[in-house]
Order: sequence, then structure tokens, then C-alpha cells
Amino acid sequence: MEWQMRAIRGATTVAENSVEAVREAVTELLDELEKRNNIQPEDMISVTFSVTQDIDAIFPAAIARSRPLWDSVAMLDVQQMHVEGSLQRCVRFLIHANLPTSAPIHHIYLRQAAKLRPDWSLPQTLQTSQPVIKTKV
Repeated sequence: MEWQMRAIRGATTVAENSVEAVREAVTELLDELEKRNNIQPEDMISVTFSVTQDIDAIFPAAIARSRPLWDSVAMLDVQQMHVEGSLQRCVRFLIHANLPTSAPIHHIYLRQAAKLRPDWSLPQTLQTSQPVIKTKV
């Protein structure tokens, strides 16, 4: 089996800027990431979390580090650039991991963040050759 460094994106929103609300949303996001991608922390190279400027109750990486085996993953929290009219109370991640080249990648967009990437609402695979052209049947 051939392995390659791959990237997985994801995002969610929180109901309010509280430790409990951020913990609930980040936990839900990471649970879905692990379930849909069959990924283990030992496969991960690094995780970058970004949050909008209206979230400062807790670091998402602190939540992730409390998960089994996640404490050995390199993580970084940053503040997302503010753009007027952009989605509020949003937590995003970018994960780099060593995964089989044949494994499909499922980018995880939950809650209001699903609006950010409606094109990624279905499983995504790495395109290494010609793009797939969808036609109506």
C-alpha cells in the first residue's frame, strides 16, 4: 500500500463564546473527522486550528489534546483573518496526515460552516489525473 502526506479540512460553528459551547462543537467536529476518515492520531503530522475573532474562551488545540493519543500531535491555534460579513463564531482546522493514497478524504463541515463549502458536502478524493465531469442522467 502506498502512503502519502494528505490534507483534510474542516469547520464548524459554536453557539456562543463559552468553554462549554466551544468544547461541544470541537469535540463533535473531531469525532466526525475520525469516524468518516478512519484516521488515527499517530497518522497525523500536524493540526492547525483557526478561530474567528469572536472566539476566545478556550483554545481548540487544548480540547483536541485531551483526546486519547492526540497529545503527541503537533498543534497550533491561530486567529482567522477577519473579513466583513464572514461567518461568525467559526472554528476551522487543517490537518496534515500520512494516509494511504487510495483512501478517500472526507472534509468535515458541520453546523453553519456547511455553507462555507457546499461542494465538499460529499466525500472527496484526491484527483491526480483528469477531473471527473458529472453529467445529468
